[in-house]
Amino acid sequence: MASLLNKIKEYCKANSVNEIDFTSDVLLQDDSNGQGPYIKEWNLDIAQPTQAQLDALETAADLEERQEAVRATRKAAYGSIEDQLDMQYKDKLNGTTTWDDHVAAVKSANPIPTE
Repeated sequence: MASLLNKIKEYCKANSVNEIDFTSDVLLQDDSNGQGPYIKEWNLDIAQPTQAQLDALETAADLEERQEAVRATRKAAYGSIEDQLDMQYKDKLNGTTTWDDHVAAVKSANPIPTE
């Protein structure tokens, strides 16, 4: 189940709002009463979404969460920028494809979901 935060991001994206500050534009709150988080404050120039509108974005928000998880896994698997630059330097020096092979292996092992 997608988080409320990601459903709001999808709603805003669908309404041409690309930047959302969740410390001033939209404030979420969870009262720890078992009801889960809710929108405490809505300070955007578009209408606050209804629960039905947010529910309709479940699939898109869930896909975004799964894609972001894969991106995080890939980022960790790629290694540091310094290590990648070192691989590229050595590849250029030695005429090898270690870095290209590494990137291809990481992408192959961690495909980004499309549905």
